[in-house]
Amino acid sequence: MRRSGWGPPEKDPRKRAPRRRPTSTLWHNLGEYVEKAVAAHRGCLTRPAGAPEDSSGGPASPALATPPAEPGGLHDACGRERRLVARTRDRHAAVHGLLAAGHSGRAAAQILSLSRGTVHRFAGAASAGELLVKATSRESKLDRYKPYLRQRWNDGITTATVLHAELQAKGWQGSVQAVERYVRPFRAMTAAPPPGPAVPATRQITRWLLSRPATLDDDDQAQLASLQDRCPHLNALAAHVRSFAEMMTRRQGQQALEGWLTAVEADDQPELRSFANGIRRDQQAVTAGLTLPYSSAAVEGNVTRIKMIKRQMYGRASFFALLRKRVILQPG
Repeated sequence: MRRSGWGPPEKDPRKRAPRRRPTSTLWHNLGEYVEKAVAAHRGCLTRPAGAPEDSSGGPASPALATPPAEPGGLHDACGRERRLVARTRDRHAAVHGLLAAGHSGRAAAQILSLSRGTVHRFAGAASAGELLVKATSRESKLDRYKPYLRQRWNDGITTATVLHAELQAKGWQGSVQAVERYVRPFRAMTAAPPPGPAVPATRQITRWLLSRPATLDDDDQAQLASLQDRCPHLNALAAHVRSFAEMMTRRQGQQALEGWLTAVEADDQPELRSFANGIRRDQQAVTAGLTLPYSSAAVEGNVTRIKMIKRQMYGRASFFALLRKRVILQPG
């Protein structure tokens, strides 16, 4: 995904670079982890105002007077745990139980009738919640039509094929099965619950978090502030991103990186902790990249250019002779 906003500081390409991690790479990697964190907490943003957070993922509390406003997350619109959630928890427990008993990944896959890749994915997750983040928080092309579907359902139009035809007239190109899956929980209710608050796309929120605050217009700043108010995790995430961006643009890696890593490791931000763990493995190079003005951009650019030429030359006669001429004669 293309990043905008803070970006890496300007570099002087004329100076030789010691071993360092390029800030552009660091910023890109940080953006990927920020996007994962936003997706992980999308459920906080779709919850109705005043609804308690169900972090345990257990059955819905009977004290809730109304069901969740949106079928999604860990529960459906009736407050029942989704089958995907229960299946994921069972498989996670089974995989870790077999591995703890001394079985290999291959043996666990055979016993549970799962692929080795699936077993590896479950084995690498510390909890089932890590596996459920993407499945329960993903965006859908149906999102923009959900308020209309709820309204039509409450108007008495409860046939999925009819609703699907109406959506097609509005430009929907999805299947009737997708509409049926969405309205199915409403059949056990007297009426479809009101829609939850509108939530911008995950990438849109990520772009706001990675942009300089001064570059955002008033409407974007207001929406981002509203999202941060509704989700303390996003508020803390924004603070960590701003702190990293200031450290990067001011070249304060030597003074500030260790403190930033310590703060992230102490916070409840699993995605950023993964990013911090990666920095810890190569902290000396990262510190140099966030401190020194030197850049290896010219070298890296030439390497990329030569690789592109080499790929274009595959299958040509006199491969090495022609490759040498193209590398020498093609302008940098």
